[in-house]
Amino acid sequence: MPKVVETLLYTLKPGTGAEFDRIMRDISVPLHQRIRMDVVAYGNSLHDPDAYFLIRSYDSLEHRQVSQDAFYRSEDWRAGPRAAIIERIATSVNVVVDLPPDAVDVERTPF
Repeated sequence: MPKVVETLLYTLKPGTGAEFDRIMRDISVPLHQRIRMDVVAYGNSLHDPDAYFLIRSYDSLEHRQVSQDAFYRSEDWRAGPRAAIIERIATSVNVVVDLPPDAVDVERTPF
C-alpha cells in the first residue's frame, strides 16, 4: 500500500539556516516523533544553507490531517518552536504524493 509523502521546501531568511536546523533537530523533530509523526528526512540544502527541506510520511491523507491537527494544535508546538520557526521562513512550498513504502525507506535518514 502506498505511503502519502509530504515534502516541504523552505527558503529561509538570509543567515538563519543554521539556527533553523538547530531548532528543527533539537525541538521540532522530537515533537513530531512524540506524536508518532514519521519524519523521513530533514536538513539544509547542499546548495544553500538558507534552503531547507522536511519530508514526512503518512498512511493516508486522513492520517496526515489527524497527525498535523494533533501537532499544530498542541501546546508544545504553540508555546515551543512555532514562533522561532515561522519567523525564519521567507517562503515555503508543500508537495504531497503517493510513494511505495520502499521508496520512502530509501530516503529515510537515521536520526
